[in-house]
Amino acid sequence: MPRALRALLPAFVALGLAACGGSNDGGGNGSDSPPPGTGAPNPCATAPVETDAGPGIPDADPGIRRRKTETIDRNPRWRVLDALWTHRQHADRRGPRSARTAASGPSSIDIGDIAVLQDEGDLIVAPNQLDLRGLGLRFTRNPSGGYDIARADSAFRSTLGTRLTLTDDDSAQVNVPFAFPFYGQTQSTAFVNSDGNITFEEEDRASDPRTVARLLTGPPRVAPFLSDLDPTTGSGRVFAHAAADQYTVTWCNVRGFDSLRTATLQVTLLPDGAIEMKFAEMTLLDAIVGVSPGHTGVFTPADLSAPPPIAGGTGAVGERFAERAELDTVEVARKFYTSHSDEYDQLIIWTDAPLIQDAFAFETTVANEIRGIGLDLFDASREFGSGGALRSFAVMDFVGKYPDNPRQRFLGENSTVSVLGQEVGHRWLAFFEFVDHHGNRSDLLLGRGAAHWSFFFDSDASVMEGNDIQDLGGGSFRTVAAVERYSLLDQYAMGLVGPNDVPPFFYVESPVNVVPARDPDDAPRVDVTFNGTRREVLIQDIIAFHGPRVPSAGQSARIHRQAFVFVVGAGRSPDPAQVDKIDRIRREWETFFRQATDDRMRAETSLR
Repeated sequence: MPRALRALLPAFVALGLAACGGSNDGGGNGSDSPPPGTGAPNPCATAPVETDAGPGIPDADPGIRRRKTETIDRNPRWRVLDALWTHRQHADRRGPRSARTAASGPSSIDIGDIAVLQDEGDLIVAPNQLDLRGLGLRFTRNPSGGYDIARADSAFRSTLGTRLTLTDDDSAQVNVPFAFPFYGQTQSTAFVNSDGNITFEEEDRASDPRTVARLLTGPPRVAPFLSDLDPTTGSGRVFAHAAADQYTVTWCNVRGFDSLRTATLQVTLLPDGAIEMKFAEMTLLDAIVGVSPGHTGVFTPADLSAPPPIAGGTGAVGERFAERAELDTVEVARKFYTSHSDEYDQLIIWTDAPLIQDAFAFETTVANEIRGIGLDLFDASREFGSGGALRSFAVMDFVGKYPDNPRQRFLGENSTVSVLGQEVGHRWLAFFEFVDHHGNRSDLLLGRGAAHWSFFFDSDASVMEGNDIQDLGGGSFRTVAAVERYSLLDQYAMGLVGPNDVPPFFYVESPVNVVPARDPDDAPRVDVTFNGTRREVLIQDIIAFHGPRVPSAGQSARIHRQAFVFVVGAGRSPDPAQVDKIDRIRREWETFFRQATDDRMRAETSLR
């Protein structure tokens, strides 16, 4: 995701949970759309398999197949948008609170210092199964500036056009031959992306998760099936037909990445601004279907299979389909605050069953008032039920996937407390860029998701990744420790030390001969050797880019208040052994945090 989009964070204050309204403004069907009810065969079934990149539609760059990294956390800054979309869609589907089926027993109790919240159909979102097979949807502009949705004929347009040579996480520029009106702008520069969508103004080759945040904060986008698709496997093909009266893109039998499941769909842009989406055989079940003006926090979740018309509001509109259940973190926080005071900086959320799909654990920052750490200023805490104290929450997921000993190494170099240290640390870290020795902006300190330290950064074994790197001399290096502490640079971001307390640090530029092979985005690993050029960095180089940290260390808190929350599934009782395990982690965490910050900060986790 382009870093320029970080400027959107202040928009989270407004959030724009748009009210439904507006009316359709009509539009033509295009010249080669089969008439309704003809039962025309799907042209994907007879489309040629060979590649034919005709004139005017260039082949995509061959490139190298992008590696999909396993991750502990991905782009936590943007998860607040995903949380709000999930909550709004969940709330619309479940109906009013009074209609829920209550589980037996109290819905919120404290067991020692663990807040136990019982799901009553409000905390855990049931799977939202894809139900668009055989449907056609028509998005038409409404008077509010957004799009309303009605049913359309489901038969595919017969002319597929030219086959595009798209690899995984790829994009090809295929311009619209007419002025296409889209959210108040006229668009003609368009990119067909392998991941089931069309973007305007800029391509999208990112391998970031296909989230609601990506739909909202990326470029203007028409997303008939935003999912991790890979046209290079199986018999998958992508076609584009750019004509004077229609612009049609078809994904034929395209597999998901590293999957045998497929999607067949078609989208058409029409000169009057209308958009048609048509869905055939769909065995892939996780995707986002919708449209977005881009660079926005204004959205309306919709049930696309509901009886039409569907009012889409003023901003983005669509539906997120998910094969598995997930946590409604907004409702978890709101339910917590109905029985607990608003005095916690951070909520640490555990569950009694696995719920996370795209990470091991994750953190979401919901408010930031600190300047100079690489995050913009924003405050969405009230959306989560806090009066302004809440700054962040970390979802640790199923307690059963962690070992009984919180200090036992089990996830690469990580233990339970170091994983928790990373998620807690994302409240402040790791987002530093700097001015390099050439006077240019650089992000070479950063690795995975631009929210962790690079593998080749000597992070002094920070829990925020990187490594403790030993300089062997002569341009040779070895990693000797990992995920043990918050470095002095980390502690500067946390407000625990001033700039004069941060010694010079270094990263290795242009690493070669890496044994075993590692990339900057990789998780830390001890005893890796490599060669390269040592580059010194000073804290002043970071301040030159971000400005000084405000508030300073002398004005920052030394106590970090946290509540440990345990979400129990509907119809189940809290398992005493799991509660005891969370409490054991909680107590060990307090000790680890104090040690990791060199006794400069204390995590206070008592509920009393």
